[in-house]
Amino acid sequence: MSKQGNLSIHSENIFPIIKKWLYSDHDIFVREIISNACDAILKFKKLCDMGETTDTLNLPFEVKVTVNEKEGTITVSDNGIGMTEEEVEKYITQIAFSGAEDFLNKYQDKMDKDQIIGHFGLGFYSSFMVADTVEIDTLSYTGGEAIHWNCDGGTTYELSEGKRTTRGTDIILHVNEESKEFLSYYTLSSIIEKYCNFMPVPIYVIDANKEEEPAQEGETKEPTVPTPVNDPVPLYTKKPSECTDEEYKAFYSKTFMDYNEPLFWIHLDMDYPFNLKGILYFPKLHNEYEMVEGKIKLYNNQVFVADNIKEVIPEFLLLLKGIIDCPDIPLNVSRSFLQNDGFVKKISDYITKKVADKLISLYKKELEHYEACWDSISPFVKYGCLREEKFADKMNDYILYKTIDDTYTTLKDYLEKVKDTNENKVFYVSDKEKQAQYVSMFKENGMSAVYLNHPIDSSFISHAEMKNKDVHFMRIDSDISSALKQDNAAIDTAKEEKLGKLFGEILKQDKLKVKLESLKSTTVPSMLLISEESRRMQEMMKLYGMDTANMAPSEATLILNENHPLITTLADKDLDAHTKDLVCHHLYDLALISNQTLSAEAMQAFLQRNNELLMTLLNK
Repeated sequence: MSKQGNLSIHSENIFPIIKKWLYSDHDIFVREIISNACDAILKFKKLCDMGETTDTLNLPFEVKVTVNEKEGTITVSDNGIGMTEEEVEKYITQIAFSGAEDFLNKYQDKMDKDQIIGHFGLGFYSSFMVADTVEIDTLSYTGGEAIHWNCDGGTTYELSEGKRTTRGTDIILHVNEESKEFLSYYTLSSIIEKYCNFMPVPIYVIDANKEEEPAQEGETKEPTVPTPVNDPVPLYTKKPSECTDEEYKAFYSKTFMDYNEPLFWIHLDMDYPFNLKGILYFPKLHNEYEMVEGKIKLYNNQVFVADNIKEVIPEFLLLLKGIIDCPDIPLNVSRSFLQNDGFVKKISDYITKKVADKLISLYKKELEHYEACWDSISPFVKYGCLREEKFADKMNDYILYKTIDDTYTTLKDYLEKVKDTNENKVFYVSDKEKQAQYVSMFKENGMSAVYLNHPIDSSFISHAEMKNKDVHFMRIDSDISSALKQDNAAIDTAKEEKLGKLFGEILKQDKLKVKLESLKSTTVPSMLLISEESRRMQEMMKLYGMDTANMAPSEATLILNENHPLITTLADKDLDAHTKDLVCHHLYDLALISNQTLSAEAMQAFLQRNNELLMTLLNK
């Protein structure tokens, strides 16, 4: 038996288009061909389950991918349903071909091919991206003769009697010169791991050119037992009740090549109104400056689609690591379609809700563990609140703040604690080192403040104020609380006026106010207070790349401590002009350093005055 046939009058154009349009994604042929092989096996298993046929081979269902670098071929073999001659002509030369043609007609004119999710649907004909000639050898489960199909990428194909003796199909790709890289056993294995890692049938990769090492003299060599390169029953397909903590950790380590244990995880298992399974892991950060690089892998029926599809997965979740498998997500549609699709929005909302529910559950049931994890998950939670309104509404009462006493509190509990001294005010520390003297003063006087020193906190503070009306966040150096002052201490207005005039003449800063205060602390001579509004404006300017180092703080107040000997001496003692100049500048510089980094010019002047002060002391 041998006959020829025509694919289509347009076939001479389709293969060049396939190769050109998907030039950077040639490796998807692996996914398409192996997916077909798995489908053939699942169809046969379904027929057996329905009682329409029986499995006479009694062999394990499997897909074998054999790479032969010497012969230049890749063969994908399955023991699935197989095909008859009529089915080959129907599914390969008609349906599969027209499907590939429709696929290309729909998407080849897109300006940006990356706007199409996954490139699904090209199917069998994706093999011509890497092969000059493709053969099929197949035998149907219904019996009859084996069928051999051959096509060299032209307008015709040839059908003849095949060589296969058992049920199933072999796809043989004769790889072209431009695609020899795929003949590497290791390259092919890594591609299979990328796209087919969780396909529901065991997949074996065989190197036809590999020679077995001979047994040593006197030894009996045990036969090598092949192992599948994929995991046909990945953990996320099981019920949460069937999984142990150790299994979750092992799955995380293997899937993401991260050998640090995750903090905790969320197992997603939804059957109605849509089908969605997956596991989201919260990775551990080792320090507050570590970059958060997550990866959410999207699957469709255990077939890899793409990483980090923010049109399906809420953007803030991309800081996590995980797998989401949703067969109901439409494939081969544009990203803009997904972004505006109501059904996809429901999936996104469900995932957001499950994440919030998990965090709230940890707070209510495992508070100690929640607190231990907070430093690592804090950037994620805050970013989620900024990006997702519904997430922010659910999490508002469960956001933790780390206090200067190294304990954790919620906003509600903090406000309750300070209501008698600083009602609706939240003092915070943005730089532990630079604001150390203020932290020390707060601690000495039993006052509370929280750390908000992550880059995201500057944006989060504004969000928290918007969500909690009448609450104001103030940096620890932006105001002097009454709790830091001496009780009922009267300020010497004459002395304040004298010092104000002195500093004004020496510093020559019109916007700087000088104020005398009687502080409880006797170790702090001066403090520079910058209004919260003014400082936030400076931070915004810095965020947009403007240089603020040489800018004098606007609306700044220099606080001079009446109870510090330096201040009393400066006010009461008759000092020479040079000494007054050095001391005033030095007191201002010390206060300024606690607020911002000095410019190069200001730092040079500061160091010069330090040297002069030392020389003055030595010459006394």
